[in-house]
Amino acid sequence: MSHAPAYESLAMFIDGEFIDADSRATQPVLNPADGSVLGHLPRGTADDFDRALHAAQRAFLAWRRESPLKRSDILRRAAQLTRERAPQIARNITLDQGKPLAEATIEVSSSAEHAEWHAEEGRRIYGRIVPPRSPDVRQLVLREPIGVCAAFSPWNFPFNQALRKVVAALASGCTLILKGPSEAPSAIVALARIFHDAGLPPGCLNVVWGSADQISRQLVESPIVRMMSFTGSSPVGKQLGALCGQHMKRMTMELGGHAPVIVCADADIERAADMLAPYKFRNAGQVCVSPTRFLVQRPVFDRFVSRFLERTRAIRVGSGLENGVAMGPVASERRLKEMQAFAADARTTGGEIAAGGERIGTRGNFFAPTVVLNPAASSKLMNDEPFGPIAGIAPFDDVEEAITTANSLPFGLAAYAFTTSTRHAHALATGIEAGMVNINHFGMAPAEIPFGGIKDSGFGSEGGTETFESYLVTKLVTQLG
Repeated sequence: MSHAPAYESLAMFIDGEFIDADSRATQPVLNPADGSVLGHLPRGTADDFDRALHAAQRAFLAWRRESPLKRSDILRRAAQLTRERAPQIARNITLDQGKPLAEATIEVSSSAEHAEWHAEEGRRIYGRIVPPRSPDVRQLVLREPIGVCAAFSPWNFPFNQALRKVVAALASGCTLILKGPSEAPSAIVALARIFHDAGLPPGCLNVVWGSADQISRQLVESPIVRMMSFTGSSPVGKQLGALCGQHMKRMTMELGGHAPVIVCADADIERAADMLAPYKFRNAGQVCVSPTRFLVQRPVFDRFVSRFLERTRAIRVGSGLENGVAMGPVASERRLKEMQAFAADARTTGGEIAAGGERIGTRGNFFAPTVVLNPAASSKLMNDEPFGPIAGIAPFDDVEEAITTANSLPFGLAAYAFTTSTRHAHALATGIEAGMVNINHFGMAPAEIPFGGIKDSGFGSEGGTETFESYLVTKLVTQLG
């Protein structure tokens, strides 16, 4: 009789050593599909965090001088191990985060490409020679690793988001202390095991668990940490940004979004609806770039809505390990209550719940894929990021009006537009205020392009050559003789 493999053995990872709970406090990790306890996560102490700081600092002194070829080899081995271990890592992500197994598998396996890309691009971090005004002077501009970095990664893509931060730091010559999501920790521990087995020197990557407030304060306030990378909500990002500002620490922030979708009357309406419905409810809508505010030109509004609802109602919701399930539970009871609040507000403010709007069953955190037609402009749905399986669809008359509506919120992460008009495409591309604008497709995933936002959605990029900017400092060397 075959048995399912065991859930990840949870631990911290400090100075090359995996550290279990021992006498430390722990917190339970729950399966959002049924509320069962999967494991217990150790909560680190101030001494643990100090040990991680000193390990990262000691490792940095050697890692910064390591050959880019050696760094590249380790990242490549990590990519290989990621692909080999993807099935088990993905299964555990489905258990503790809730997304369907197929989505979790794609998340892990596609992350290997990011490790490989950084392995290559890290070999091409170049400075330059500036022609001098005097023939006796030599002027060099050097790009050097900033030092020890602190990173905080989210629960919605627990493996991918953490790996992006790790590979950017390591390829730059920096070392890292990572605090991952306590709700979905298995992927982070698996990531630490991958880099340990790939031959990463002790201290270059450290993983700690515990109070997010305590960890962030102890790391950011330490003179050892020189840079912080955070992915999460805008309110928390602002708090961390203020803390970093007090201590003159560099930051990369990838914060919340409330992505508009503009569907013009000249678009391929059926194709747009067929693409957008599954994309909207991917990972139960718990995606920072999830399309959320749908603006559809009035002549094709009914046609788009009909097709979108047809696709939405066909989505099968259930445990992510079941065959054929396209959407799992939301990640926590708190997210479930938030979805209920968004639906209730939509009703009371005059929106029409055309699909979903309710919890499914009484066991697990399942919420039906929800579509609200004609939501009020003042409604919670059209102003606050829902981060869940709910979308609002409203009509518009002209493209400039839609652009104004799209830009009316303080968010500026991702945006989407569908049109066959080059004039409209140009107006949308230049007029929408967002860090990433997708026209007629979804094109933000590849490792070679920057991923990031503007306004309250943050600053800095992960991916593309821009990925290294926050991890490097510029040094001028000017020498006479």
